[in-house]
Amino acid sequence: MEIGEGQTAKLVSSCTYPAEEGLVVRTHSKRVEQARKMVVEVLLATCPRSRTIQDLAASMGVQRTRFKVKNEDCILCGLCVRMCAEQMQGKAIGFVNRGELRKITTPFDIRSEECRLCGACMYICPVCQLRCQGPEAPGVVCGSCLNVSPVCLEKYEDALCYLDPCCQCLKEEVKK
Repeated sequence: MEIGEGQTAKLVSSCTYPAEEGLVVRTHSKRVEQARKMVVEVLLATCPRSRTIQDLAASMGVQRTRFKVKNEDCILCGLCVRMCAEQMQGKAIGFVNRGELRKITTPFDIRSEECRLCGACMYICPVCQLRCQGPEAPGVVCGSCLNVSPVCLEKYEDALCYLDPCCQCLKEEVKK
């Protein structure tokens, strides 16, 4: 998100920035959109076969990545760690190391006795959901299976309606 106004405006992550009285927040400004697209390009370069990341890229209009494709098997999102700990009450996996050595694994890299082999970590993982691209993949962004309709971008300049279907759009359809 973008906070502040004019020359003092800056990009911050919404999940870590504290809310305060009088804070001016824009979640869908041009600058925020450009930053999101760049992050999606990095994710796409890291895991180009991920269906979730390809769909996200296609929905944001990202057709290519300017970064070197790595074909990694993890984007370090932590969804698997949270799923194991919070939903499955297992706490069998977690983050280790820092920086470029950071990874998700079991304690001491040995099979954890806490793991019940439930598969929830693979179910939630955006990288484990591979894209079916057919015999000739068109590129790193397929988008062939994607059916994304734009949401009210012309109605709200710096805000995006995340409701599906959008309440404003429904009101206008009723009027017609």
